[in-house]
Amino acid sequence: MKFLQVTASNFRNLSITEKVDINHKQVLLIGDNGQGKTNFLELLYLLCYGNSFRTNSLKELIKFKEDSFYLAGAFEDERGLKRNISFSYHDLKRVIKIDDKVITDRKNLIYNIPCIVFSHGDINFINGTPDFKRKFFNQTLSMYDRLFFDDLRYYSKVLKQKNVALKEHRYDLLPIYDELLAKYGLNIMKSRVKAVYEMNQIFPVIFEQVSGIKNVKIQYKPSWKNCSTSEDIVKYLESSRETELRLTFCNSGITRDKFSIITENGDLATIGSTGQLRLASLALRATQSTFFKKKTGKDPILLIDDVLLELDIKKRNTFLSLLDGYSQAFFTFLPKEMYFNEGESYSDSITLTVKDGGFIDEGN
Repeated sequence: MKFLQVTASNFRNLSITEKVDINHKQVLLIGDNGQGKTNFLELLYLLCYGNSFRTNSLKELIKFKEDSFYLAGAFEDERGLKRNISFSYHDLKRVIKIDDKVITDRKNLIYNIPCIVFSHGDINFINGTPDFKRKFFNQTLSMYDRLFFDDLRYYSKVLKQKNVALKEHRYDLLPIYDELLAKYGLNIMKSRVKAVYEMNQIFPVIFEQVSGIKNVKIQYKPSWKNCSTSEDIVKYLESSRETELRLTFCNSGITRDKFSIITENGDLATIGSTGQLRLASLALRATQSTFFKKKTGKDPILLIDDVLLELDIKKRNTFLSLLDGYSQAFFTFLPKEMYFNEGESYSDSITLTVKDGGFIDEGN
């Protein structure tokens, strides 16, 4: 799987009047800050998943003084077939098409072009709020497990309905919602437990090689920690009813679960240096890539956005060597920066100079 070419109109600061050829395994985007390198990666991510990794507001992606944007691309699927994809946004409505067929459910989009983005914001997966950490693991499982994706959707819908019932004093509905929350919540808990176990076979090895820190692990603490069956969960919710009625919302469940990176000396989020936290976030993304490949047998597309800048050349190359296979990778770098080992080159690569939202092929 890989992107072959893309084009864009009125998207951020990008000025793509002609299709940009990116039919290479490695694409190096070189330019000063603010020229459009990250915007280009955001364009690709939007075509893959239908949303941005930088903002929840699609309106922010529209070029200044314009009222809509349009993206289009061609990609090669896992069977080697060329396919087309487009994304338009106007009047607060998005329209996504694959091979000219409108995609009405994002679930039918996200499994076509699996990609993983490495960005500075990833540090929030290590030292951010529990919401950020849950988001990473939800994303990791949703990339390959359609049932998990569905369970998350259903759980969220039922939780909203229960909270409305609590606020409106419709208490007769609460037992029904508890049964459904227990059903979907238990599935999610089991998936998270299994995924964390399997990722703990990968993450400590990668993190030790890039940081030198041994004996780290991902820790998962479910909100319903002593519940192993749906019946246990229902009983727990019933025992918490008085608190729920007072708060007028459900204060337990999978949206309260916690994830941490634990070292021999404690939680890395509280004892680690900024450099160690950054390396942990890189290792976590690399783990996500390796984990996805092990679960699906597919190589994802990687979008690596400036996160290598803070690494010395030795750590940078150690990290790159640990990426366990990819179908295509996009790297952003500053001009005159040493990208890889001196003299190292890739046989299937292209270097694009990015300036004022435009792209110049350097002839690699």
